[in-house]
Amino acid sequence: MSEDWAAVAKAINERVHEMGWRQRELAERSRVSQAIVRELQHHTVERRRSTRTLESLSVTLGWHPQHLDAVLHGRRPPEVNEPVADHEDTLWSRLDSLEQRLDEITERLDDLKSGLSTVIKNVKPGR
Repeated sequence: MSEDWAAVAKAINERVHEMGWRQRELAERSRVSQAIVRELQHHTVERRRSTRTLESLSVTLGWHPQHLDAVLHGRRPPEVNEPVADHEDTLWSRLDSLEQRLDEITERLDDLKSGLSTVIKNVKPGR
């Protein structure tokens, strides 16, 4: 089964535009790191994503929890009131969750490194 990440990016971008949100707002509301939202919106990195990531974004955007997964796999997205189909919590989805968390930690560490560099540049020698 092929995955259409470009379709996912298009769906997210159109909906965010309709809602008048910025990338940061979507990230905060969905509790998905801004780096991952950026990758999805700009279609810069194609890799397995946690089912929970796509569900969180779908729900935050006012869609059925499995909307983006359906878009990704070329299926008709379910209506908001349709029941959620059961998905086993597979090893892959757990690994994806860990990868997402590592991405979030890496982003925070990069921010800290950048902030520390700024502080070091502004400290006068001899103090």
